[in-house]
Amino acid sequence: MPPSITAHDVSKRFRIPSVRRETVREHALDLFRRRPHETLRVLESVTFELRQGESLGLMGRNGSGKSTLLKIVSGIYAPDAGEVLVRAPVTPILELGVGWNPDLDAIDNIELLGTVMGLSLGELRRATPGILVFAGLERFANLELRHYSSGMAARLAYAVAFRAVRDVLILDEIFAVGDAGFKERCQERYRELHRSGRSMLLVSHEPRTIAAFCDRALLLEGGRIVMEAPAAEVADAYLALLAAAPLDSPQPHAAAV
Repeated sequence: MPPSITAHDVSKRFRIPSVRRETVREHALDLFRRRPHETLRVLESVTFELRQGESLGLMGRNGSGKSTLLKIVSGIYAPDAGEVLVRAPVTPILELGVGWNPDLDAIDNIELLGTVMGLSLGELRRATPGILVFAGLERFANLELRHYSSGMAARLAYAVAFRAVRDVLILDEIFAVGDAGFKERCQERYRELHRSGRSMLLVSHEPRTIAAFCDRALLLEGGRIVMEAPAAEVADAYLALLAAAPLDSPQPHAAAV
């Protein structure tokens, strides 16, 4: 069967201004002259496949291009070069909570976010009790979100997103949210979705997570895929990479223009 997602020679760069405008006059003059900038190379010729029913891990140090790649695959960014072919409906669980209304309670926000993710109002009303239980927020169903902690809001967002999963699920550090009980529920839901035949793309800095939940994995470094292998082997290679160069070591990809 054809892969759920195919990425071929995907590259992405961002332009970063190297001179700060301080005054109204400088802002006005910059309308008529070229502003100095740096070009930041985030991804360079990235090629991979996500096979149907596969759980694929993605690892790399901070700044290696993982989040940018997820956003390109999810359709949030367009690549500067190369192409991404998506053959199945995608549910990205990336920056959750965007679109929350802090003046509405949890139930209203479940309906708001769930409809954005493609669920019907009827589906959401039937699913709301289960979503609240999954998030551990049954007692706070009628509380406005402005009174929620950031952790409570994140648990609610993940609970809605896990209910709205389509054929492909894209997750960024999902198992880093919430307490032990919530993490366990997320892990079991992930396994359940994987067993049902969904294709999964999981980003994590935790080698044990990638080894336990993924069939295969990719290692990114400097915007390029430097390794593609069984998940446990990539997890070991990531640990070796960190030992050779700490996580906060600078990764030069910028060129002044």
